[in-house]
Amino acid sequence: MMAKLVIIGGGSSYTPEIIEGIIRRHDRFPVKEIVLVDIEAGKEKLEIIGNLALRMIEKANKPIQLSWTLDREAALQGADFVSTQIRVGGLEARSKDERIPLSHGFIGQETNGAGGIFKAFRTIPVLMEMANDVHRICPDAWMINFTNPAGIVTEALLQHSNHKKVIGVCNIPYNMRHSTAEILNAEPDDISIEFVGMNHFVFGQKVYVKGIDRTEEVLEKLVAENLDYSPANIVNLGWSKTFIESIGLLPNPYHQYYFQTRDVLEKDIKAYEEHGTRAEIVQKLEESLFEIYKNPDLRDKPKELEERGGAFYSDVACSLMDSIYNNRGDVQTVNTQNNGTIPDLPNDAVIEANCVITAHGPEPIVIGELPATVKGSILQMKAFEELVIKASISGNDQDAYAAFVMNPLIADEKRSKVLLDELLEAHKEYLPQFKGEGNNE
Repeated sequence: MMAKLVIIGGGSSYTPEIIEGIIRRHDRFPVKEIVLVDIEAGKEKLEIIGNLALRMIEKANKPIQLSWTLDREAALQGADFVSTQIRVGGLEARSKDERIPLSHGFIGQETNGAGGIFKAFRTIPVLMEMANDVHRICPDAWMINFTNPAGIVTEALLQHSNHKKVIGVCNIPYNMRHSTAEILNAEPDDISIEFVGMNHFVFGQKVYVKGIDRTEEVLEKLVAENLDYSPANIVNLGWSKTFIESIGLLPNPYHQYYFQTRDVLEKDIKAYEEHGTRAEIVQKLEESLFEIYKNPDLRDKPKELEERGGAFYSDVACSLMDSIYNNRGDVQTVNTQNNGTIPDLPNDAVIEANCVITAHGPEPIVIGELPATVKGSILQMKAFEELVIKASISGNDQDAYAAFVMNPLIADEKRSKVLLDELLEAHKEYLPQFKGEGNNE
């Protein structure tokens, strides 16, 4: 049986990476039809991406029917896989997520802190509607989400939408494996990392190369050689010997925001003053990418796409779909429900964990209790994520305030309210669920 893939957010600059991934796997993952879907505001980009995708498929000489549309319901008919890569409010909204917190002396970042909270507030209601459409129109389809904040969004959909065949993916575990391979001068396919935690807050407990434990060596080199261990959108600040030896775990690049907050804030404020927000830099990069995409002679994913911080998300998603389709039983790192994998967390909490991927979806590999050195941080972050989901659905200002004040990157009972109110006003066009109820001074 051949498969149909629907890409919601098909006008994204990342879409050529999905097309490339499907083409490379087509002999074993025979996708017969791809439909790119977007909204009216993304129509021009959708056309550009659609034409590039057609050229890529033609060059590869694969029997894939490709089309694009603004009609999501029509596109979903008969879908086997639905990938979601949307940005509600576009890069302009991201710029506000970054700029406004920085103006108040807080971290301004699109998936962490106040910016990440508001990205979730804008995104969850929209993806809930999409998930319910998927359940109504193509109930057997797997929904593969790599819209950020991926873990929070995936948990919201699994707990509150009608559709339960939802899996979240992220490029950070992919980056950690490849960075570790460079550190150890090994092949990425030979690297296995035992992950524990949640999206953008996941740690590596053990690092294996061809089954041999080399965790200690990785941690020593990470400190001694001050290696760059970050994707394109995060500037590496390095880790102290004391920190690495004390926690005994491999951190991910996003942990800088939580364990080096002052240094990151200082760096980000300086970068903002000199170059503007990361969103403004990405806007220029996007303009450049789409000019490249327009070239009628371009028939491959351009190298320039790797300058985007989310590069390789799409390849992770393609590997996941391939494994589900073929019931491979291989191990991949995805966002899925805990179901006893970590006994310290609720069963319905979404974690980022190594899972055996089958036709029935991901089966998490038991991790056990959280490491004592990071247990408190992980429990706090999971409790905070639950508050974000609650506020995203309720639209209650007090729920939103609770999420703000309990976020470790904000955690200021008076300034949280000021920051929250400014962001609510700035994003009100994309927050119909917030009507001002529950305000307390």
